[in-house]
Amino acid sequence: MEILSAILVGIVALEHLFIMILEMFFIKSKIAKRSFKLPKHLEGDPNVAVMFANQGLYNGFLAAGLIWGLIVGFTPIGYQIQLFFIICVVIAAIFGGLTSNKSIIVKQGLPAIFALMALLSVM
Repeated sequence: MEILSAILVGIVALEHLFIMILEMFFIKSKIAKRSFKLPKHLEGDPNVAVMFANQGLYNGFLAAGLIWGLIVGFTPIGYQIQLFFIICVVIAAIFGGLTSNKSIIVKQGLPAIFALMALLSVM
């Protein structure tokens, strides 16, 4: 079960790295516009780009924490690190789904919930 947990945590980490890269560096790309459904009138607004970059940084921190936990492994500390950051992702996905776009709960929340269930079954 540790291997499955590590794979699921890794998937969540990669997803958040991808989101970070989109939000921080490629917010004007077609894939970012399609992913975030940014209204046309906000696409060129520099303030919006700064807000997305800030949001991307937070996604990067989530990914970094998950990767850190994976590097430490399934020691008691590594497990706790992974558990903490996965719970952060689940909470962020629920909040984002309730306040921004309901699809966030599925796209970001579901992989994190699966990872959380796998982590809880390890210890």
